[in-house]
Amino acid sequence: MNGTSEGPPPTAVTAPGRAGPAVTQSRPPGPADYRAAFTGAPLPLAVVDADGRVVCANDALAELLGAAADVLAGRAAADLVDLASDARTWHAYREVLRGRQAKLRCTRRLKHPDGHSLWVQVTVQPLPDARGRGEGERAVLLSAADISARRELQARLRHVQMHDPVTRLPNRNLFFERLASALEAGAYDDTSTGRIGLCYLDLDGFKAVNDTLGHRIGDRLLAAVAKRLTHCADGAAGYGRGSAPLVARLGGDEFALLVEESTGTDQLADLAEAVLKALQEPFDLSGQRLSVSASIGVVERRAAGTTTTGLMQAADTTLYWAKTDGKARWTLFDPERNAHRMTRQALASSLRPAVERGEFILDYQPLVGLADEDVRGVEALVRWRHPQFGLLTPNRFIGLAEEDGSIVQLGRWVLQTACRQARRWQLAHPERDPVFVSVNVAVRQVWDSDLVADVAEILAETGLPAELLQLELTESAVMGSAGRPLQALQALSDMGVRIAIDDFGTGYSNLAYLSRLPVSVLKLDGSFVRGFQYEEGEAHLNPADEVIVEALVQLAHRLGLTVTAECVETASQAGRLRRIGCDTGQGWLYSRAVPPDRISAMLRGAP
Repeated sequence: MNGTSEGPPPTAVTAPGRAGPAVTQSRPPGPADYRAAFTGAPLPLAVVDADGRVVCANDALAELLGAAADVLAGRAAADLVDLASDARTWHAYREVLRGRQAKLRCTRRLKHPDGHSLWVQVTVQPLPDARGRGEGERAVLLSAADISARRELQARLRHVQMHDPVTRLPNRNLFFERLASALEAGAYDDTSTGRIGLCYLDLDGFKAVNDTLGHRIGDRLLAAVAKRLTHCADGAAGYGRGSAPLVARLGGDEFALLVEESTGTDQLADLAEAVLKALQEPFDLSGQRLSVSASIGVVERRAAGTTTTGLMQAADTTLYWAKTDGKARWTLFDPERNAHRMTRQALASSLRPAVERGEFILDYQPLVGLADEDVRGVEALVRWRHPQFGLLTPNRFIGLAEEDGSIVQLGRWVLQTACRQARRWQLAHPERDPVFVSVNVAVRQVWDSDLVADVAEILAETGLPAELLQLELTESAVMGSAGRPLQALQALSDMGVRIAIDDFGTGYSNLAYLSRLPVSVLKLDGSFVRGFQYEEGEAHLNPADEVIVEALVQLAHRLGLTVTAECVETASQAGRLRRIGCDTGQGWLYSRAVPPDRISAMLRGAP
């Protein structure tokens, strides 16, 4: 009879007192059914006793491990799926066997007897009917799912995610992952050198290649550079304790060579030299012969106390130094130079607030008539009373102020303060000729502000006559002036303000141009005056200096200009300048830059 099956037929039961179809009641599954389901299950399974021994294993597990199911019985389950290889997993496994932990799940890489590797996800949990049993009767169910295909797909996706498609090198993500790992290992591994090194480079002029030859050629050049860098790294594996440096493309034309377990700066210097030498040979790209150089920032230090951010900032700074020092070179990180840079950044960021907080002061240095040694005027020199770095002279911050534009705000404060002080002196000493005040003006003040309007407003506000204000501009700023700067200078001169050329003789020195500028004063650079430092009766060390100064003074006088000599330090210098015909002198012979009350004492004739 077709469709027969073993065992008694299902029993049909009918609810008492009620007609209707018969209800079929299935028998509960027996041990034979569970055993058949366990044996034929597609998921590799094993029952493990409280001692960790395999009680039974199904065919899927036997096939996964390359052994017969009956052979697996009695084996230690931990050995079969590598649960004892790390202490944390082993402890969790033992806790599940003892009934103190509900489940263990982990991933393990196993070696099949035929030689290939496979990844399995192992799960260990109590059997459903094992609760309440004694310790000797307790058992757990172990499953081992083959996830090799999933792991292989994940590995391929990770490779794509972590590598640059143009050069096939590790990308920024993988580089920083390796860097973080290397710093941690170097800081805590007593068997390593405890140091780390980095060569951070970019190609000089790569943008021009992209712009002129196109991105296709640019990408091929990057790939060719990557090959040479990899060759350098492979060659570097022969020395030092670590493996070959990691070569990565961080983006654009930036590359990095990470040296784990570095042995000192010499190792990194040798690697940087090898890279520069490897890139010297021209690249032949489909008939295009290209030459390229690189600038490299080199950092080598102890891993302990170093952060990823700190190391990359140091490398980026050092790369910038290599660029500014002339390119096509490597530069080693210098903590002292970096401290100077950090100081500059700190000063630059606090310049504007410092003006508002009133941290600047003015000192004044006298300008003395060489004929009678009377004070004719003063030069206002700004100082910064910085709360952290103390009293700073102009050479520490004026350049920064010009770069970020805060010189306009600062310059207006200096002009206003100096004019107000000069007016006080004029009113306090009516018995003598009033002294003028000379204020330095940056060329950016002429371009970025309405200097003429500012001067007019300040003179009106303070009551200082225009002829008692002198504005000093450097020779390089004045010579060649045209358009707005020249118009501003002319308007100021028409107003009665004196215009002086500071540090004359160090710039263009276009003497013919002087006649077309509204200039009234030349201030000779101190380098000329220093040539007068011999005493009477001694041989003249540099007679050319005196000849040049005399010629400049004569030319200035013929153009209707007065001449001030800077850096006058000895009476001998003053005497020679007086005989040459120089009008005024300025320098330590007469006074250093001093506060306003000291100038007031000089004007009263006090010693």
